[in-house]
Amino acid sequence: MTTQKPADAHTPIRRFRAPDLLWDAYETVCARLGYDRSEDLLNHIRATIREHGTPEEVAALEQAEAELAERRARKGGRPRKTAE
Repeated sequence: MTTQKPADAHTPIRRFRAPDLLWDAYETVCARLGYDRSEDLLNHIRATIREHGTPEEVAALEQAEAELAERRARKGGRPRKTAE
């Protein structure tokens, strides 16, 4: 399900339902491993499409990756958040 995105966002915000304790534990595990939940979930989505996707779905993944690469190159990439 797509939710309304802020005017300055480039990718839609997706809703994801999970109990707070699970979501919070997942956040700390990902942080300890050096990435965030979004990065981990996107990597899982990519791997699932590559492993189980049809040729059309894999092509859609490749198009999406090219779109992201082009957008980041145009903007100079998005810097990683630093822990404060």
